[in-house]
Amino acid sequence: MQKFCLFTFEKNLSQYKMKGIENIIFDLGGVIINLNNKLTENAFVELGAKDFNKFFGHGFAASFFKDYEVGKITSEEFINNIKQLGDFSMHGDDKIINAWNVMLLDFPKERIELLKALGNRYRIFLFSNTNALHYEEVRKIYQQTFNEEMNDLFEKTYYSHTHQMRKPDISSYQFIINENKLNAASTLFVDDAFINIQGAIDAGLQGLYLPPSISIMDIKW
Repeated sequence: MQKFCLFTFEKNLSQYKMKGIENIIFDLGGVIINLNNKLTENAFVELGAKDFNKFFGHGFAASFFKDYEVGKITSEEFINNIKQLGDFSMHGDDKIINAWNVMLLDFPKERIELLKALGNRYRIFLFSNTNALHYEEVRKIYQQTFNEEMNDLFEKTYYSHTHQMRKPDISSYQFIINENKLNAASTLFVDDAFINIQGAIDAGLQGLYLPPSISIMDIKW
């Protein structure tokens, strides 16, 4: 099966068809839940972390951000590291947590309905680079919106901070493939960070990249 990415079909979405796909692994942030990373960057700059954008950005993480994403440090240690980026002497931990979570927006209802429909046709999974604070906030947003558990949408969920692995490491995709006895060639990985798509393709998966102008609602599943 030929490997592919969405950008190849961006101008011809109506002609794009799912062929030979049996399993789908979805990213969470930017694919299912809406994000705005700039809101968190701006919030931390306002709190005193003037160079925050040097340590945090879409599709990658640096220094202690990586450690937090794979559960090597606790939320308390993460917050203490954040405090080293600027003068937070006037701010409590709650303000830091709020600034960290402000990027997390909403779950569009139509995307959730689509996932439920896809779950009847494919084996669907979730693989997210996230962290303990974001995970709890995302679950709360989903619960308050739909009055149900987000993880129930999927056959199985994988979060970097609980499984101690993160995208785009090839071994992380291989772990999911092996644990669920998936045929990599018939498994589609969907993400809005191209570096993560490349890692999935290197692991033998099919890759579907969602650029900013495209959502999962635009795909002819």
